[in-house]
Order: sequence, then C-alpha cells, then structure tokens
Amino acid sequence: MNATPSLPLAITTGEPAGIGAEISLRAASEWLNRPSQNNHSQTPVVLVGDLDFLTQTAHDLSLSLQLRRYDPLNAATPNTLDVVHIPLHAPVTLGQLNVANAPYVLKLLDTAVMGITKQFFSGMVTAPVHKGIINEAGIAFTGHTEYLAEMTETEQVVMMLAGGDLRVALATTHLPLSQVPAAITQPSLAKTLSILLNDLTSKFNLASPRVLVTGLNPHAGENGHMGREEIEVITPVIQQFQAQGHDVRGPYPADTLFQPRYLQDADAVLAMYHDQGLPVLKYASFGQGINITLGLPLIRTSVDHGTALDLAGKNLAHSGSMLAAIQCAHTMVCARSNTQGNI
Repeated sequence: MNATPSLPLAITTGEPAGIGAEISLRAASEWLNRPSQNNHSQTPVVLVGDLDFLTQTAHDLSLSLQLRRYDPLNAATPNTLDVVHIPLHAPVTLGQLNVANAPYVLKLLDTAVMGITKQFFSGMVTAPVHKGIINEAGIAFTGHTEYLAEMTETEQVVMMLAGGDLRVALATTHLPLSQVPAAITQPSLAKTLSILLNDLTSKFNLASPRVLVTGLNPHAGENGHMGREEIEVITPVIQQFQAQGHDVRGPYPADTLFQPRYLQDADAVLAMYHDQGLPVLKYASFGQGINITLGLPLIRTSVDHGTALDLAGKNLAHSGSMLAAIQCAHTMVCARSNTQGNI
C-alpha cells in the first residue's frame, strides 16, 4: 500500500474581509471527514491565519470543529483543526477591505512557504487575496503566482488552471494584452513547455503527457496573413519538442480547439494569454476549478475565484473550488512521493 507523507498541507486563509476564512474552514472540515481514497491516507491539513478570527468564523458557520494552535507534536483528534496562528493587524469587518491587514495577508503566504522550506508542510493551498488592497498598502503585488516565484527565487513559473477533465496552462499571465506578443519568445515559450511537461510527469504521474498549443492570433495566424507569431515563434518551438519525442501539437486556433474531438486525449492545453484559455475553463467548471502553479520547488494550488466581498459573512459562499484545490494538492503530494520512491 502506498503511504501519503504525514506532513500536512498548509491552507492560507487569504483576505480576511472576504470569503477566504469561510471556504477554508468548510473545505477543511469536509476534508477531515472524507474517507481515504486510492490506497492513500488523507494528507493532513492545517490553516494559516488568526486563530481567534477563524474560531469565531467557525462558530458563525455552526461548524462542529474545535480549533487549536498548531503543534506538530500533537496527535490528530476527530473534528479538531490545527491553526498556525498569525495575528490580524486590525479588526475585520466582513465585506470591507482594510489596508492595515495587507501585510497580514502576505505574512500568511510567507509562513506557508517558510514551513515548506523547513519541511513542516508538504505543500500549500491558498484562499483568494485582494491585489488592489495590497497595492494600496504600498506593496507591489501582481498575484500569488508572481509573488511565490519571487519568494522561491524561481526564474519562471507557469500558471495552470484545472477543472473537470480540462487543464489549461498559460504562456503569459497577468499582462496587459498590448504586451503579450512581445512577451512570447522562442526561449520563454520553450521554458514554459518544459516546465509544463516536467510537472505533468513529476507531479501528476503522467508518463507521456500530450499537450495541445494554441496560436496567438485569430485562426492561428492564417499562414501569416493575420500575424506571424505562429510561424516565427510558436511552430518552431513545437517542432523542437516534437524532435525530442514529446507529444506536443499545434498551433491550433483557440476558437475551435476547445471541443471534445481535440481534448478527449489531451492532458493539457497551453494557451498564449490569460483571457484566451481561462474563460473556457471557468465557464465549464467555475466553482469547482482550481489554480496550480507549476515550476515552483513546492506544491501550490488555489481556488479559481476571488475574494467575493459581497458574499462575506452571509453564509452563501461555496467551498467546492477550495475542496478541489486540497484534493489536487493531495494528489500531487502522493504523485511526488511515488516519483521520488521510484528514483
């Protein structure tokens, strides 16, 4: 029987004025009560956040959970959830952002990364943060993906969203559309494909992943009549990986690629920019989709939605995406364990 590493996943609870605490608590509660699957015991989880705030939120949600300060020496007990206590910087009013708590939100991420580095945690699952309020605090912040790359001194990472049977990775992430063409070069695209293929193998146990690549322009450039990026950048990189024996195909027109006859045997799609690939995935799986950062020296998954300030405190937020993110991180921990065990 395969054994899951006993190190817990760290769940960062995100922007406190939003739904992060609620979905983290709901998903963790459900995860604790799930039966083991696929010969793996469940990877334990701990929350990272303010213990008092999370305890009050659990009470408000009528969750039958006991929260306690995390101590790795404490044995797990039924209906008990451990919390790495990070104090809030200011009181929370649900639905109302407070710039004073922006450093608190980043401290959650810093704590999870440090814990993984010191081998206290097996990976991290992140609740949503609010980019705007962090920037208003005078802290340059583009998003989780870029922040974690900088923290881990990773030169390039790849954002991939997954939902149902579909995985969509991005060649560029949070860029204005006007800057996308210049950002897609042969070296950057080759690095993105290399990261995607490597992580599909090492973190998802796919021996020979098949990746479909979109073009950048409408109709994949129409043989150069509607842009030359496909001819000069994308196709040469695809051919380079095909010559190395990888099952990489394209470039396909993005408006016709996302249909069963293409996707049924594909392990992932590589789209050129954020709003080319993600609207399709989110339409197909919103509320159940997840965000995965590839290329990091750690496992990180997240929800596919934002802070939902308008839902905070109303007991209306759904935790399906957070639960799916925990499940995916657990699967990746197991896959990594198996890969390392076979080396």
